[in-house]
Amino acid sequence: MDGEGSRLDRPKPRRRSPLPAWDPEAFGKASERIARFLGTGRFIAWMTAFVVVWVSWNTLAPDRLRFDPFPFIFLTLMLSLQASYSAPLILLAQYRQADRDRVNLEQDRKQNERSIADTEFLTREIAALRVGLGEVATRDWIRSEFEDLIRELDEGRAGPARSEEHDR
Repeated sequence: MDGEGSRLDRPKPRRRSPLPAWDPEAFGKASERIARFLGTGRFIAWMTAFVVVWVSWNTLAPDRLRFDPFPFIFLTLMLSLQASYSAPLILLAQYRQADRDRVNLEQDRKQNERSIADTEFLTREIAALRVGLGEVATRDWIRSEFEDLIRELDEGRAGPARSEEHDR
């Protein structure tokens, strides 16, 4: 009926920090999306268009409409600010990717160990079957034995008949 947070018989848990709580996973995912966008040709094209428009406006517009004259100090400040935020976001995304790669590598290593163990087990089983089959008469072995017997019987029947023909 009442949720755990609205119980009156228990005090509220004390927060450890007066700062607002934030989800590091959500922040990490957002930084990966931003870093993924910063590494695309689309971002470079948009940034190039932005700089070209900025420089063109502040060079070709009438003096009263220009807001950042020639050394373009404000543009430099904005690009530096963008770089100062994008570099840590890119590093964070790379660390998260490295962690995922490490986990995947560990899983692959364990899977390879299981595959090797399974292969070794199957190899031992096949060797045991071959040893066991060495003592069992196979269909091909029986067939070759029968063929040898039939050949011997045919030679035995043909042998005396030929010797009688020679005697005549």
